[in-house]
Amino acid sequence: MPWDPEVPFNGLPPLPPVGLDLEPKVVLKATVEARSALATLAQAGQFLPNPNILIHALPLLEAQASSEIENIVTTADELFKHADSGGGDHATKEALRYRSALFSGVDSIRSRPLTAETAAKICSQLQGREMAVRAVPGTRIANPATGQIVYAPPEGADVIREKLSAWERFVHATDDLDPLVRMAVAHYQFEAIHPFHDGNGRTGRVINILMLIEAGLLSDPILYLSRAIIARKNDYYRLLRDVTANNSWVEWILYMLEVVRESATSTTRKIASIRACQDEIAERARMATPGGRDAQFLAVLFEQPYCRINTVAERCAVSRQTASGWLHALVAVGLLSEVKAGRELLFVNHEFLGVLTRSE
Repeated sequence: MPWDPEVPFNGLPPLPPVGLDLEPKVVLKATVEARSALATLAQAGQFLPNPNILIHALPLLEAQASSEIENIVTTADELFKHADSGGGDHATKEALRYRSALFSGVDSIRSRPLTAETAAKICSQLQGREMAVRAVPGTRIANPATGQIVYAPPEGADVIREKLSAWERFVHATDDLDPLVRMAVAHYQFEAIHPFHDGNGRTGRVINILMLIEAGLLSDPILYLSRAIIARKNDYYRLLRDVTANNSWVEWILYMLEVVRESATSTTRKIASIRACQDEIAERARMATPGGRDAQFLAVLFEQPYCRINTVAERCAVSRQTASGWLHALVAVGLLSEVKAGRELLFVNHEFLGVLTRSE
């Protein structure tokens, strides 16, 4: 029976697709390029004086971009402002939950393999409520511009659980498929199963990073994939549908490999910019205040670009008065700026924020 976008796709076949070579020469070539870019990224991250900067900052940018794909729009400025308080408007809180879900997922796979249960926990954190597989029929995915139905995912909780189990087996299969190709194929399948009522796209993009960490291609969640997807968002959705409608696996895999290559390359450039910014600010801070010679103080300024006096006092084991003096000294020479957030005074590392948010 031919696929019909308006009929629940309970016939979604398990992976790998039968009778199809997922790694023809063109895919193998693209895989080598993507893996090379990832290796360069991993090496660049090791040269940062404080790798925690990446682990704190890049997941926030990924959260912003992944949420934007789902039309949840906030700004990097708002995210960093509320990064340690969980506040902000609705979109900012949703994006911050993405970061929390990403970190929880990483912690989870350090001790046990990625599973469908992991996906459910990630989705629950993203949504801020318990998420189980869809049990109510009628889910349809429509073109937002025209309202035309473009896909009907499988229906029935038992059907969905069975397909998730098959997806899980593919994720951990012991064949010779390259981990990057496996990630691309598994991502399609997860989105096609569409197991939850909401949050599937963001859950799937968290899983992409977890698969790369589990495969040993990343050590931490520092790959910023969603920005590259946003740049070709229409292609992302078109190619997902083409796999369903036309079995166009190779085109989809090539798209995802290019997203990885491009993201790794741009993140490597961003690391170089971060390092240069760190060096310059550290030199100027040393001239402006005794605190500029305190490694913990400099670390706080980059780990938390919106910095509080109490945070500096606690991290550096100094009095609140000393912490305030260090921060105000950097304001006086233009390294930091002050903003009010309710009753709190925040000190903003605006030069670093500029580096983080600009395109590389």
